[in-house]
Amino acid sequence: MTWGMMAMSGEPMKLVANNKKAYHDYFIEEKHEAGIVLHGTEVKSMRMGKCSIKEAFIRIENGEVFVYGMHVSPYEKGNIFNKDPLRVKKLLLHKQEINKLMGKIAEKGYTLVPLQVYFKDGNAKVEIGLAKGKKMYDKRQDIARKDQRREAEKELKIKMRV
Repeated sequence: MTWGMMAMSGEPMKLVANNKKAYHDYFIEEKHEAGIVLHGTEVKSMRMGKCSIKEAFIRIENGEVFVYGMHVSPYEKGNIFNKDPLRVKKLLLHKQEINKLMGKIAEKGYTLVPLQVYFKDGNAKVEIGLAKGKKMYDKRQDIARKDQRREAEKELKIKMRV
C-alpha cells in the first residue's frame, strides 16, 4: 500500500469543537468545508481537543476568509513556539466558493459562523455555516417544538412499557 492510498483510506472524522450555540441563534442555510492555516503547536493542541469556537465569527477581507475569536489553547510543551491563542486564522476555500459566499453575505441579515472543527484525513477542517439571525420569537418556537417532541417521546416510551 502506498502512502497516498493510506491517506485516502483515511481514519474517521475526529470532532474537536462544536458550536451548538450557532444552531440556537441562527438559521443555517448552507454549509461549507474549509481548511485552516495552523502552526505546528496549534495542530498538536487541537489534536488534544483544546479548541473553542463558541465566540468565533468569520469575515471575508480582500477575497480571503478569516476566522476571528477561535481559541486554540497553547500547547503545554510548545515553549517559545506557541502562538497567540486568539490569533486570526486564515481559512482555505476555492475562489469560486468565496465569491459565492460574498454575494450571499451582501444580502441583508446573512453572516458566516463556524459550526464545528474537526480532523479529516489528517487535515484540520472547519465547517462554515451561511446563517441568518433568529428573532426572539423564533427561538421560543424552537424551544416549544423541542418540548413537544420530548413529551411525545416520553408518552411513547410509557406506552411501550405497558
